[in-house]
Amino acid sequence: MVFVIIQNVDAYIASFPLEVREILFQIRAIIKKKAPKAIETLSYGMPAYKVHGSVLVYFAAFKNHIGFYATPSGHEEYKKELSAYKQGKGSVQFSLSKTIPYDLIGQIVEFRVYENALKAKINK
Repeated sequence: MVFVIIQNVDAYIASFPLEVREILFQIRAIIKKKAPKAIETLSYGMPAYKVHGSVLVYFAAFKNHIGFYATPSGHEEYKKELSAYKQGKGSVQFSLSKTIPYDLIGQIVEFRVYENALKAKINK
């Protein structure tokens, strides 16, 4: 058995089949557009983005879904919009067999950018 250590988001995305890569690239592009100053890294083995020193969102691909993690507050703010999807505390699963809600992902990222900026301002 060979274990590959993934060291960046490009390598993470490249490790998936083409159809999944396309989804991951779109999610990444949305995050970069909505949070152009976000720092991109890997955390907990998945792409993670930080703004104002705090985590913004994470995402990850699985066999049957894309996991999207906007911490509990991002999910709480969009509770109604996310109600059609399987969820956990601070996580939502977007099935690979259904249309990915890219616009909703963008809205959540915008909310988290605002929330992190507000938190950073308060902490100063």
